[in-house]
Amino acid sequence: MDLKLKLEQLHQRVVGLKDQINTEEATKNAFVMPFIQILGYDIFNPTEVIPEHICDIGTKKGEKVDYVIRKNGEPILIFECKHWKESADAHNSQLHRYYHVSKARFGVLTNGTVYNFYTDLEKPNIMDEKPFFTIDIEDLKDNAIKILQSFTKNEYNLENILDSAEGLKYIKAIRKEFEKEIDTPSDEIVKLLVNRFFDKPLTANRMVAFKEYTKKALAVSINESISDRLKSALNINEKIEKKDGEKAMPVTVDPDSSKIVTTEEELEAFQIVKAILREKIPAARIAYRDTQSYFGVLLDDNNRKPICRFHFNTTNKYLETFHNGKHAGEKKQLFSLDELYDYRAQLHQTLENY
Repeated sequence: MDLKLKLEQLHQRVVGLKDQINTEEATKNAFVMPFIQILGYDIFNPTEVIPEHICDIGTKKGEKVDYVIRKNGEPILIFECKHWKESADAHNSQLHRYYHVSKARFGVLTNGTVYNFYTDLEKPNIMDEKPFFTIDIEDLKDNAIKILQSFTKNEYNLENILDSAEGLKYIKAIRKEFEKEIDTPSDEIVKLLVNRFFDKPLTANRMVAFKEYTKKALAVSINESISDRLKSALNINEKIEKKDGEKAMPVTVDPDSSKIVTTEEELEAFQIVKAILREKIPAARIAYRDTQSYFGVLLDDNNRKPICRFHFNTTNKYLETFHNGKHAGEKKQLFSLDELYDYRAQLHQTLENY
């Protein structure tokens, strides 16, 4: 069984058991140990996976790290675990102390759902303040799974990981700063861009205006890029279906406006629904249109034939289905995108209505 499938199964386990896990110890047993096992390490072998490993720190004796992972007798990973309700981004000082006296080059701070991987890129033998790699069991990404593969027992190679760790760390940091700029452009980025074509002084009032223009320009640029890639993917699907003898119908994507932001989460949800609907109809008949208030999935790109809608622009996320009729939408709260698979019957029934 490949790593991605195993992680998806762990995700289902987390979703199903989370509300019943009331302690840190239960989090370790239910979530963290299966994660370590997925990486290929024998959790029943106390010489390979050592729980509650004593790690004396200066005058403090008997301090224990939750897990130490060994390979060929040498420590390679240390795990510090928190309850799943706690943030995995906070209080890494304990892991920092353990790392200092451990021979392992990698430390992992986790709450059972988010796993932050640390090393010592800044100063030798002193754990960095920020992780170089993070994987979230409840929001699995293919690129993160690929990186995690290098930590599995069969593929672990210290030199290879360290060679890529610096790049991973700074790419993550740059991406975070870029996302901040998209959401709220700084004076620096506005000046950098505007000064290339605007030769008048940037007064306070002009700066306010240009900040808004920059925010809209960045959003439109990203949305158009996503739409172009999606159109390209849909065109490939249409060509394949035509070769298979199926009649393909054109799929169009509404032009993006500056106020409409199509998110990665919405596109991922669309692909899940598309996969479900593909069991009944050709992919070319499935289209989407994004609006300011919802993301709609349509049959034959026809607004009069709504299949479902995603309401992801609020704190709580909802799926709206139309299995009872196009004028009788029914909203259901979603806690994860995987729950979309639970509405297969309703989505198929909606197709029957048309």
